[in-house]
Amino acid sequence: MAKPSGASAPRARLDRTRVLSAAVAIADATGIESVTMRRLGSELGVEAMSLYNHVSNKEDLRDGMVDSVFGEIELPRDGAGWRDAMFRRAASAREVLSRHPWATELMSSRTNPGPATLRHHDAVIGTLRGAGFSIAMAAHAFSVVDSYVYGFALQETSLPFDTAEETAEVAQTILAQSTSDEYPHLTELTVEHVLRPGYDYGAEFGFGLDLILDGLDRARR
Repeated sequence: MAKPSGASAPRARLDRTRVLSAAVAIADATGIESVTMRRLGSELGVEAMSLYNHVSNKEDLRDGMVDSVFGEIELPRDGAGWRDAMFRRAASAREVLSRHPWATELMSSRTNPGPATLRHHDAVIGTLRGAGFSIAMAAHAFSVVDSYVYGFALQETSLPFDTAEETAEVAQTILAQSTSDEYPHLTELTVEHVLRPGYDYGAEFGFGLDLILDGLDRARR
């Protein structure tokens, strides 16, 4: 028998994955603090209490959200050189964090990492160990690269500009408030670098990451 034309489509079955996806979407749109059980239930069209069948509490929800974000980061590929693998993984992490800026401060603070998080960490350590890094050097490399990635991602989300036009506008406003004699080096960098056509602050990421990986390669050898 044909379904009546006015009948609504069946609602997707609620499960942990759907709950976490909705929570991540809310955090992306309005920040992590706006993710409450009441708001989440409203978005999913269910009573807030029914969410506890899928997440134990607020901390379990945040653990799951962070694990979902880790699951989006590209893992090092088998057979790729360690340097290329680490560069691609770091670039992927920065891209993912730009989509989920709320996650940057949570990534390293969770005490109950999920399977995607553990799989990610294991793959990174395995890549470094396979390239000849000692256990201690693998720990150092993991720490310094992640510190750089998270720090850069956090700085990007704090910048008062997004586009080249906005960058130029901010730079010109700063220059207009002082004279070149007061801050000659800042003026020189702004005029000769920041205000040049094609300037993109994001390009600094690859330059800094190359420096770190070059240093790690020397330490490894």
